[in-house]
Amino acid sequence: MANYFLDNTDLVYQFERLDLKEVVELTEDNYKQAKKFNYAPVNYEDAIENYRKVMEVVGDIAANYIAPRAASIDEEGAVFENGKVSYAKGTREALDILSKAELMGMILPREYGGLNFPTTIYMIATELISRADASLMNLFGLQDIGKTIAQFADENQKEEFLPDFSSGKYTGAMALTEPDAGSDLQAVKLSAYQDDNGKWFLRGVKRFITNGNGDVLLVLARTEPGTKDARGLSLFVCHHDETLKVRRIEHKLGIHGSPTCELQFNDTPAQLVGTRRFGLLKYVIYLMNRARIGIGAQSLGIAQQAYEEALKYAKAREQFGKSIYYLPVISNMLIDMKVAIEANRSLFYSTCIRLDKKEKYEELVDTLKAAKKPFAAENEKLKEATKIVSFLTPLTKYFLSESANKITYDSLQVHGGTGYMKEFSVERLSRDARITNIYEGTSQMQIVAAAGGAINDVFAEFFDASEKKEYKGSLIKLLDSLREIRELYKDCLKYVKDKKDSNFQDVAAKDLVEMYGYIYVGFLLLNEADYSRQKVFTARRYILDSLAKSRKNTESIKNELYSDVLHADTILI
Repeated sequence: MANYFLDNTDLVYQFERLDLKEVVELTEDNYKQAKKFNYAPVNYEDAIENYRKVMEVVGDIAANYIAPRAASIDEEGAVFENGKVSYAKGTREALDILSKAELMGMILPREYGGLNFPTTIYMIATELISRADASLMNLFGLQDIGKTIAQFADENQKEEFLPDFSSGKYTGAMALTEPDAGSDLQAVKLSAYQDDNGKWFLRGVKRFITNGNGDVLLVLARTEPGTKDARGLSLFVCHHDETLKVRRIEHKLGIHGSPTCELQFNDTPAQLVGTRRFGLLKYVIYLMNRARIGIGAQSLGIAQQAYEEALKYAKAREQFGKSIYYLPVISNMLIDMKVAIEANRSLFYSTCIRLDKKEKYEELVDTLKAAKKPFAAENEKLKEATKIVSFLTPLTKYFLSESANKITYDSLQVHGGTGYMKEFSVERLSRDARITNIYEGTSQMQIVAAAGGAINDVFAEFFDASEKKEYKGSLIKLLDSLREIRELYKDCLKYVKDKKDSNFQDVAAKDLVEMYGYIYVGFLLLNEADYSRQKVFTARRYILDSLAKSRKNTESIKNELYSDVLHADTILI
């Protein structure tokens, strides 16, 4: 039988190279959890073995139970009738399978029925589910709602909500977006108010809410009357009761199995999560970091399946007396897809580990503070990790979602006219991919979020150390290419800064972020190639292509191409 984990040699390679020792030690409280739970790991090797067994189970379920239902789920879609949302039959069956396999609380504490896995391992599972059915990932991936409650809610709230998340009884939703507050969440208007007894209620409208029909919602609401910025916003958790109405579900291009809802809160009872006024400033930022990573996993899964479909079709399809797989123009497209996926996966799991470390440092600092113990050293680690994650999460979403769109486009092209027909799954994959560079922040918003990290050279020490390493053979020339990209980047950054024009810097940010990302991913791949010869080809193809792209980016910045944009009001008439 097929297994989406075991059959994917690159994913297994990444799993086997994961550096999670520090993360797992912190997650398992230096393995003291094993004294309380007899199924908790007793050491790092035990933990990794357990993670692998669970990933094999997820790979089996994804390939043999979820993927065969994906086409019918897409055709049936979620249905809105008489004010109620119903999942497609295949979605209900898939969620039931995942619940019975005890996979709906992977990142939740064992105290509440969860598996207590690091985010990195959960993201491997998310990639596998996404490959099978991207729309199902939007439901499976909402475990982050439970994770946010576990992180910031009080003990009573954890007891109330988390066990039913872990069992699969509850699905969740993140209710942030409003008709006039999309990317600009500071403009949220939905109000939260208290009655004479201090109980909170929500009133207003949310739009484009993934799984807005979920049982439990995290809601960003304005608690401070008269405010118009982030300091007036707080985070709430509420049950989906009779006061919360689904006004409609959207009729979308893709991910049909995932209902996208418009919601009306009519004095809905709610509970404040954490501290008042920190809704956007702290808790939603936590959620958004995780959401961006989740879309990265979704993008990877879609891209992987699109590549597999293209490869299978190219080998089977004969034209001019031979398989089109042997046509150089086709084989070159397939190689580009494979290299892009492997490079993206290296970036993705590097980012996941960084996010895991950042969150564990946060927990450790909070614990030390509460115990009134010294935490200066841990706080320095947290600051550095936060700086890096603030750059990597938007970069990763940008790179992987844009790449998923390109790979599905090329996969459909390999299929020719047949790929445009619903009989072939690449048609669905192409539609599903299109949302990845839009929701949870468009690609343009990711560039804005990543620009500061690139401009401030957050990986300077990593790049310097990598340049000083002694590489062998053909890798020496690849190191020279990365050095050239880095010099191009520095030259462009100086050019932009010397202009002292904030508008020009905003326009040039895309090229700068891309170049900086090429350097980072290039060094990841170069170090992988130094470790394993099987990665030399991927590193060579990616780095040389990145050098060509960086030269183009340099030309775009330095030949005054963007001066036209600064006068758009006179051009776009």
